[in-house]
Amino acid sequence: MTTSPVIKNISEKKFSPSQGEDSSYEYELWIKEAFPEITEQEWEDWGWQMQHRFRTREALSEFIPLTQEEKDGIEHCGQKLTMAIPPYFASLIDPQDPQCPIRRQCVPTSRELVTAPEEMRDPCGEEKHSPARGLVHRYPDRVLFLVSDHCPMYCRHCTRSRILGETKQLFNSSTYEEALHYIREHEEVRDVLISGGDPLLLSDHLLEYLLQSLRAIPHVEFLRVGTRVPVTLPQRITPAFVDMLKKYHPLWLSIHCNHPKEITPRVKEACCLLADSGIPVGSQTVLLKGINDDAGIIKSLMHELLKIRVRPYYIYQCDPITGSRHFRASIETGLRIMNQLRGYTSGYAVPTYVLDAPGGGGKIPLNPDYILKKENGKYIFRNYAGEIYFYQDNP
Repeated sequence: MTTSPVIKNISEKKFSPSQGEDSSYEYELWIKEAFPEITEQEWEDWGWQMQHRFRTREALSEFIPLTQEEKDGIEHCGQKLTMAIPPYFASLIDPQDPQCPIRRQCVPTSRELVTAPEEMRDPCGEEKHSPARGLVHRYPDRVLFLVSDHCPMYCRHCTRSRILGETKQLFNSSTYEEALHYIREHEEVRDVLISGGDPLLLSDHLLEYLLQSLRAIPHVEFLRVGTRVPVTLPQRITPAFVDMLKKYHPLWLSIHCNHPKEITPRVKEACCLLADSGIPVGSQTVLLKGINDDAGIIKSLMHELLKIRVRPYYIYQCDPITGSRHFRASIETGLRIMNQLRGYTSGYAVPTYVLDAPGGGGKIPLNPDYILKKENGKYIFRNYAGEIYFYQDNP
């Protein structure tokens, strides 16, 4: 494996490209400062980013002074989920702050090796709802189609850590055909979510084959791709790649973004390229203790997403995956955050807060209590400011 380059601390820098300018702008300046030996062409090559990911304690320690907890986590993380951090995403880490929200999402710690009684290997019960390899059919009219078992960066809170890792090789042409056959045979399936792992790590040719195969099924109306690539590896989103995707409209992308610090000029470029091509983009955020469990952070994140034309969609209660207790904020915290969003910012900036019922029950919306009482068709409500209002319902 090629040794990862040493990255300088650039976390204090602020980058906001001038309106109307091309994407080469100021971003190039800090790339060259952080990676003086790397050409812009190499940096913008997503294959280079993948090849130079931080995979070992030795490589990462050249970049940041690791805590003992991080050293132990990296040494033993293979028991759960290995470490992989692209140089681009690593460049967002504050090396002096062990609580940096980027760092905590991607650098293993020994805390994830501790299992709590309520935790599960497959908290969403995907395996018991799998009628074909790589396929999850939980809801009546839609399926989850898993096509990849690896990602550019392994989130330490990942719900599917049980299937991830480049050596597992769980998905191949055989599993694809088995899943496609099932979808063809079940006319109730109108919506297919392609996920993994990360499906955007597939080659253009293979991903297009899957999209083409699904689009050829008459009863499949709606295609979605679940990915974190635009956030962790935005170099993958190129004009040629987007030109391929837009041939399969209606196609939507659901990205995963947890903190405002993740939304850089490069991420903006990737998301705007998708939006300009007519591909709607929504965002899913996982509520994470000590990372984004604060109304101010969540509101800022939602505003930044809207500014790059990404619609906030879900906030997830962190699933009780094995070794995740240190990431799981309370439901009470989540409800308090939602209460501080509704009415205090535009509706477009208010996602739906959901819990994926442990064991496979599906998504359950979690909402603050606005209905205070119902009696003889008369409702008593409170609004966002705590003021009381009445409504007479006419059945």
